[in-house]
Formats: sequence, C-alpha cells, structure tokens
Amino acid sequence: MANGLLLGGAVAALITAAVPAHHSSPVFDNPPPDRIVIDVATVNGSGCPAGTAAVAVSEDNTAFTVTYSDYLAQVGGGSNPTAFRKNCQLNLIVHVPSGFTYAIAKADYRGYASLQSGASAVQRASYYFQGSSQTVFKNHNFSGSYNDNWQATDTTDWAQLVWAPCGVQRNFNINTELRVNAGSSSPSKVSFMTMDSTDGDLSTVYHMAWQQCPAK
Repeated sequence: MANGLLLGGAVAALITAAVPAHHSSPVFDNPPPDRIVIDVATVNGSGCPAGTAAVAVSEDNTAFTVTYSDYLAQVGGGSNPTAFRKNCQLNLIVHVPSGFTYAIAKADYRGYASLQSGASAVQRASYYFQGSSQTVFKNHNFSGSYNDNWQATDTTDWAQLVWAPCGVQRNFNINTELRVNAGSSSPSKVSFMTMDSTDGDLSTVYHMAWQQCPAK
C-alpha cells in the first residue's frame, strides 16, 4: 500500500469537519499550488485485510482513489455466517498547504452485485474528522433479482460541506460497509456484493474541494 501519497491540486470535496469561523475568505475552484501529501495512518476491517487496499492520487491532483481487491459480502449456500457484512475504515493524514482547508464534496463507489430474487444489499459510507462530532452517513440500497455492475455516488451541496479545521492536523476517517440480506430468497442460493473486481481494478474515488482559511 502506498504510504506517502502525493495529492497536489484541487481535490474536489465530499465531507469533512467544522467550517472555519469566518466564511468571508474566498473559495477556490482550483487547488492550492503546493503539493498535497496523503499518508495512510491505518487501514482496518474485514473488507480490507492487510495488503488488499491501496490509495493513489490522480495525475491532475483533483481526487484520490482507494482500490480494493478482497471486499466481498455474501449470504446463502455455504457462506460463512459472518460474511453477510464487510467493512473497511481508512484513517488518512492529509497534509495541506498552509492557509488552506479542504472538504470531501463527492465520492464515487463501484463494484459488482449478484442478488437473488428476494435478497437485498446496502452500501454505506460515513466520513468524519478525528475528534469531530459531525459524522455524515450515506446509504445506497439494492434489491434482487440483480446481476450486474453497480455504481453509487455521494454528493454534498457546497453550503453543507464540513471543512477540516484550520490550523490543526486532524486525521480524516472514511468508513465503508457492504451488507447483504438473504430476505425471502432461497437459503441454498448465494447472493453477494463486491467493492472490487476479478482483477482488483475497480476503485472508489473521493473528490475534494478547497477553501482559503481566514486570516488570523
């Protein structure tokens, strides 16, 4: 897994912590000119065992991507009783240029689902800054029968963005979850949902937005 990930640019946003005290500072459509660095502090969860999740930054520095290779929830047949729910928590240290703050405004999730008639699934994500009481949850529901790729997007209006606090370093946490429910489907048939692909190339993209902190 990449540990010192470079993110230099206007990473478009999805969610994050307290808006700076004074919102009179100008909002920037373009990212800060200096390089942004993302360090992965921890990766934990049944959906992202060690070595199965990686973080990278786009070439234009407008987003970062998380790729999973073993993120699968399933029920039915001979499935492990605990396999119906998988989760992953990413704890990221985002180093931003002095005088700027960021928020996550959009997140794109992709995967594949095979749900029997009567079965259902949910993809869930939450976002928050370390030490913040503001946690944003987003849910996307799927119903069987379904056998295809899936895609879900979380978006947040500009006025509702939660910004990283200015002047302090707070780790950014992203929690994701896949949950599959057998419902009224046949217990002998397997239903599953992934946030990966056979070649491990499907990924989740987080877009960030930038704003200048108020002058002290």
